[in-house]
Amino acid sequence: MARAQHDYDDIPGTFVFDAERSRQGYGINMFCMSLMKDENRKAFKANEAEYLKRFNLTSEQTEAILKRDYNRMLELGGNIYFTAKLGATDGHSFQHLAALMTGSSQQDYAAMMLSGGRSVEGNRSKSGKGKSAKSKSKSKSKSKPKPKPSAKRK
Repeated sequence: MARAQHDYDDIPGTFVFDAERSRQGYGINMFCMSLMKDENRKAFKANEAEYLKRFNLTSEQTEAILKRDYNRMLELGGNIYFTAKLGATDGHSFQHLAALMTGSSQQDYAAMMLSGGRSVEGNRSKSGKGKSAKSKSKSKSKSKPKPKPSAKRK
């Protein structure tokens, strides 16, 4: 059955974990949760493909797991916090996974986050339906902005 389209599906680079994705990704998420136990991590690392047969996974989900395609796992119903357990099993930090998923180095990803995160410009919608922040602010009434409190240093 095809996934129903939602307004939030238009957000670039985002797979919203809704009820439908939760049902779709049940097998991925149960696999990832199994990795909380040491004996399961060892069994998985010993024979990944065989271990995955214990779970109700589609061929696409199995392939995404074996390839460590985290974005695809999320698209197929994986929950980011559950899939992070797979990354941890491989010895990777969450920062490593986030950098991998955004196509950047860990250093570049950390620098972006420390400087306030990704700009919303160009990241509002895949279809281009959303207006930019600049054009939206021009359409609002011109009211005086509230002054920011200044911090005094001694």
